[in-house]
Amino acid sequence: MTALQTSMHYSFTDTEIHRRLRRLRANAFCIIGVHLRTTFLSATGISQSISNLRYKRQRLTFGLLDPARPFDAGRFTERTGVFYGWVVLGFAVLGVLASVPGQTMGVSVFADPLIAATGLSRLALSSAYLVGTVSSGLVLPIGGRWLNNHGERATAIGACVLLALTLVALSQVDRIGAAIAAALSADRAIVTFIVVAVGFVSLRFSGQGLLTLSSRNLVGQWFDARRGLAAGIFGVLMSLGFSFAPVLLNTLIHATGSWRSAWLVLAVTVGVGMALIAWVFYRDTPEQCGLLPDGLVDGASTARATARPVATRTYTRSEALGTGPFWAVALVLGVHSATMTGITFNIIDLGASDGLSSAQALALFPPMAIIGVVVGLLAGMASDRIGLRWLVFTMAVAESVGYLGATQLGEPLFFVAAVMGLGTSTGLMSTLQTVSMPKLY
Repeated sequence: MTALQTSMHYSFTDTEIHRRLRRLRANAFCIIGVHLRTTFLSATGISQSISNLRYKRQRLTFGLLDPARPFDAGRFTERTGVFYGWVVLGFAVLGVLASVPGQTMGVSVFADPLIAATGLSRLALSSAYLVGTVSSGLVLPIGGRWLNNHGERATAIGACVLLALTLVALSQVDRIGAAIAAALSADRAIVTFIVVAVGFVSLRFSGQGLLTLSSRNLVGQWFDARRGLAAGIFGVLMSLGFSFAPVLLNTLIHATGSWRSAWLVLAVTVGVGMALIAWVFYRDTPEQCGLLPDGLVDGASTARATARPVATRTYTRSEALGTGPFWAVALVLGVHSATMTGITFNIIDLGASDGLSSAQALALFPPMAIIGVVVGLLAGMASDRIGLRWLVFTMAVAESVGYLGATQLGEPLFFVAAVMGLGTSTGLMSTLQTVSMPKLY
């Protein structure tokens, strides 16, 4: 296909072609060659069209990560009339829900069994979790680099396998710690703490980090004009799933007879089930399937695509890190993530300090989930129409109100403030995590 044919077929500006194909270039796992044919357009000499991009796979993958395997998503859209991006969105939600064992609400259910098995105090276990969370955050940029190089599909599969292996190891963490301590003639408590902390690093990196990141990024790749709406739907489904996760995990522990068995069941579910789902249904971008974002097609719809304003430039990683908006968004999201991790993990103790029973303390989350669902959907739709700065500002204010309320959960007014503030900020966070970076860069 010539450059002119490609330009006529997609009706994108040169800048948009460059931006889309630059993302696409890194999406295949174990790429051994990317062949580009370019042509300079117009007398200005400032526009470049990338007219041909082909992928070749290393023999190691046997072509299993080819976008056309195990089925062609483009043909699926042609035959059913259903834009495959909506299919991707549904399974991306499932991918994030599969990360629950690595999320705080998933780990907190296993806190008491871990304390009983390892002999660690609650403070020591919380400290190990803090070490794991902070350390995984520090190494997550390496995972982001892997994501850029190999794409969401391959990253999600790898994250599922790593998360499964981590769950298997954690199901025996007390025995592993005791064996290492005996072999080294070291203090068992110290060794067990280190082993648990290392396990939490891997758990948070693979689950809360890579699997969530790769699944969430898919939504931004498959939607452009409708990205806000898609993010809102994504956030609603994710919040509903997360709100039921602690109850379901607690039921699983009782159904399997032990926390060890529950983690082993989750390991098989994620490592085999979710990894297989990611391979079958995940596709990195619509372009590699012969489609366009939002389900746009040639004809009347392409006029809409052409009329839409496009980014005037693209950003490298270092350039994005040098901009103020990146750090403004990262600060608000980062503070919320860190604080909510602490609140969620220690909610029972926080409630007890204010005279609340465990049931009363846990009652904070259902109304928060409802508020988060509503706010996330509204914010998703609003993000297509208003500037991101207003969403970031609103989230920062809501966070502040929520933190103030959390200082006195025993007081009804403060409890309501915590529910409203943290619920609103959680809903906004879900949307901003999906739409902010694609919109800015």
